Amino acid sequence: MSQLEVAMTALRVVLWDIDHTLIDMRGIGRELSAQAFERVTGVPMRQQAKIDGITESVIFRETAKLHGLTTGREDFERFADALAEAHILRHTDLRNQGHALPGASAALDALADLPGVAQTVVTGNVRAVAEIKLQTFGLDRGITWEIGAFGEDDDVRAELVRIALKRAAAAFDEAVEPADAVLIGDTPADVEAAVQNGVPVVAVATGRSTTDELLEAGATCVLPDLRDTALFVAVVKNQGQRP
Repeated sequence: MSQLEVAMTALRVVLWDIDHTLIDMRGIGRELSAQAFERVTGVPMRQQAKIDGITESVIFRETAKLHGLTTGREDFERFADALAEAHILRHTDLRNQGHALPGASAALDALADLPGVAQTVVTGNVRAVAEIKLQTFGLDRGITWEIGAFGEDDDVRAELVRIALKRAAAAFDEAVEPADAVLIGDTPADVEAAVQNGVPVVAVATGRSTTDELLEAGATCVLPDLRDTALFVAVVKNQGQRP
């Protein structure tokens, strides 16, 4: 049975963030972005705009502004293609420098074992890069890509959540309410995107944001990481609340 066929019978949609939630790129992400940026603009990337919780299209546009450049959609699409190619060409470096975060693999497998659960991603990454990242670290199993939302879909993180819910509804051929989903992420932007849509959220303090910052953004439960699989699954089942 394909992941999309699994999604057709799902009762709960789990929306995963990627960077600092499931994986840590350990600096190579910036290297690949710089490589793609220079290829598209002809200008070396001296600095990069804020990236935590921001979509790739916004990061590219704001980074270009820092270099005195004005870019459009066509420029971003060229950048997205160059970025995906850079990830493919430096796949070995990506695998050697980055790593899956502790507990990520077990968490994905545990949710995959639950009946009626479909897992996808809501990420600022463009889809091609998101797929490469999770494939590199063996975390793509169980992901229903067709119902996810990605950095090329919209500039606004909250809109990505809405897009994912709409895509899930189309896959299920029935309404998918916010309460039917759970978002898992590590930044205030992840939390706020879920809260703005009424989607329960499980925040993990595995990135640069502190527990207090995640709570202030609206998370009702913050886990230190994904190591405690049983607790994580219980919180997801309980819609972002500790049982």
